[in-house]
Amino acid sequence: MPGLKQLAQREDLMSAGHRACAGCLPMTAMRQILLSAGKDTVCGCTTGCVEVVTTIYPYTAWRTPFIHNAFENSAATISGAEAAYRSLRKQGKIDKEINFIAMGGDGGTYDIGLQALSGAMERGHNMLYICYDNEAYMNTGIQRSGGTPRGTATSTTPAGKVIPGKQQYPKPLTDIMIAHEIPYVAQATPGYPKDMTDKIEKALSIEGPAFMNVLAPCTRGWRYPMEESMDIARQAVETCFWPIYEVEHGKITVSRKPKEKVPIEEWLKRQGRFRHLFREENKHIIAEIQAEVDRKWDWLLKREELTQS
Repeated sequence: MPGLKQLAQREDLMSAGHRACAGCLPMTAMRQILLSAGKDTVCGCTTGCVEVVTTIYPYTAWRTPFIHNAFENSAATISGAEAAYRSLRKQGKIDKEINFIAMGGDGGTYDIGLQALSGAMERGHNMLYICYDNEAYMNTGIQRSGGTPRGTATSTTPAGKVIPGKQQYPKPLTDIMIAHEIPYVAQATPGYPKDMTDKIEKALSIEGPAFMNVLAPCTRGWRYPMEESMDIARQAVETCFWPIYEVEHGKITVSRKPKEKVPIEEWLKRQGRFRHLFREENKHIIAEIQAEVDRKWDWLLKREELTQS
């Protein structure tokens, strides 16, 4: 896999001048994705922050072919493009290798687009789906999604005296994709760019469907200073809230195992969306979140051991 210096020398396929917020990590993720994939790539994206800030008519920030369809069917659209490509290759009308990448936020992936994603993976299309998970519907007002953490204050789960933010834990989307028994599944974050870009290149090199879940913090929705985005992403890994790992043909490999896990409250207290959890009456929720993070981390390590043996 190329190093970061080699990647930096490649053509930047996401142009400057788009309309993303300062400190927007989903856009950092897009740059890393395109640097890894190269210009012979067809990209599709659901409705969401990335689509809106990069394709306001009549402009586009994409220097690759780009397809925006509806909120629910990016995976279906790109699977159709990949099927057409296979037909053209069979007919001898095209001979170059092309990557196919569908993308969506957590709203367009965990929730609205899950049926199209599941169908594309089950059919076995040679494509990569990447969820840029900023843990809420950020483009339309910071509403809760299936990927929003427990305790988060959003516009549809406001923190009040009776209900202190979202009551449910996030949907286990990565595990749902593992259950499809596709060739490659991974979790990553732009906060660890070499890990992320290596996984993108591996996902694209493996024949068949691949899925990556990418934690991409949102300065606006998570309520932290915009210059802290990368550090917030890294700390999510160091707390084991967002483990980075890959599953290649069923074999789990944890990419980073912190020598000393950072307590989850250190990550939560940096974000305004969790400020209410530090009131005395809500502190038990932090302890419950910590217990859930520990449980899932221990289970991941056990699964790694089982699949490696």
